Amino acid sequence: MKPRRPYWIVLLVLLLAAVAVSAKLGVVSYSWGDLLQADIFWNLRLPRILLALVTGAALSVCGAAYQSVFRNPLTDPYVLGISSGASLGAAVAILLGLEAWLLGVGACALATGLLTIVVIYRIASIGNRMHTTTLLLTGVCLTFLISALVSFLMVLHQDKMDSIIFWTMGSFASATWMDVVLVAPVVLVGTGVVLYHCRDLNLLLAGSEAARSMGVEVERVKKTLLLVTTLMVAFCVSASGVIGFVGLVVPHCVRLLFGPDNRRVVPYSILAGALFLLLCDTLARTVLMPAELPVGSLTAIVGAPLFIYLLYKNKKGY
Repeated sequence: MKPRRPYWIVLLVLLLAAVAVSAKLGVVSYSWGDLLQADIFWNLRLPRILLALVTGAALSVCGAAYQSVFRNPLTDPYVLGISSGASLGAAVAILLGLEAWLLGVGACALATGLLTIVVIYRIASIGNRMHTTTLLLTGVCLTFLISALVSFLMVLHQDKMDSIIFWTMGSFASATWMDVVLVAPVVLVGTGVVLYHCRDLNLLLAGSEAARSMGVEVERVKKTLLLVTTLMVAFCVSASGVIGFVGLVVPHCVRLLFGPDNRRVVPYSILAGALFLLLCDTLARTVLMPAELPVGSLTAIVGAPLFIYLLYKNKKGY
């Protein structure tokens, strides 16, 4: 199915405008002519913008994939506890002094993120079926458990508390070019894998048995998608911390605008997710200048009410 070109153009224009505005705004003001010659643009603002774009696109794509794999519009990496699970690995890596290693934090975040999704999958599966209520409750319970563990670690290691708090609240304040170089390739490859499986995601929405009858290797596809999306989430968390509800808000809004076909939902979620998180980060660092808000708090302000609304509609047979 070919995307509708005008919508692509609108999203691209909005995204480029947001990038320009975000680059211009800040504690230090520059004219447009001086901005491109300023070190603060090349070393601080530009890597931060790029990391926000990549992370927003990744979380949105992962949310769209999870919602199709689990056949539930209420799932995303944050609600399922995968982001929190990855943050636990990042916190442990910080305490062990692995930040200086090239993939030290990312590898630990990946390990705990994968462990989290395995636990959720095992608990929520009854035979060959995924029980939706159990899925959501397991994710919420694991999120609380992991948050408690991270808090416990912070109490025991107060000298590392500031670094750990960074992961739990989400921020792009420490974004560097190295973060972009590490995260962007993983997100690019992972997004390509999800795009390749868009047709399979559509068939999975009809149920595992129906998808299997139409030639989909259901278990292989699910494991592949869960692996690559968890990998994307883990690397994003290792660079920016836990940022919730992006994977819930963006794919849902895209479906409302463009329909449920994942051949449209996933590509549009890339642009819409990048735009949404960049706008949230721009607000986070400018609304209370020179102070800065954690970007995760702004995404939660938008996402939590929408999550409650979706729960209410789901109760009525959504």
